[in-house]
Amino acid sequence: MRDYMELGPTPAGESCEQLGLNYNHGNAMKELRAYRNQLQRMFPTAQLGIKSFPHDFGTYHEVVVYFDDCDGESVTVAYDVEANLPESWDNEAMAELEKEAVQ
Repeated sequence: MRDYMELGPTPAGESCEQLGLNYNHGNAMKELRAYRNQLQRMFPTAQLGIKSFPHDFGTYHEVVVYFDDCDGESVTVAYDVEANLPESWDNEAMAELEKEAVQ
């Protein structure tokens, strides 16, 4: 059966767009795409996506890794991703964030 694990909206040591009064959905999506792309570079066989979740203050999003719980290799890849998440943006993600900020 297809399942997923939440990986967060950005690397753990980086700030992220927060739900609330000053929330900017465009900035949040930019961060999510950069994080997903960074993780895809780190874990090329992982099935990554962006998933929405309801919250009292609105809808928030996180990068997730999908896996098939009946496929041992798929489960191993997902747990490898979860166990080795980056603390900060890599150079390519930083360039991607800066590029999108200019547009």
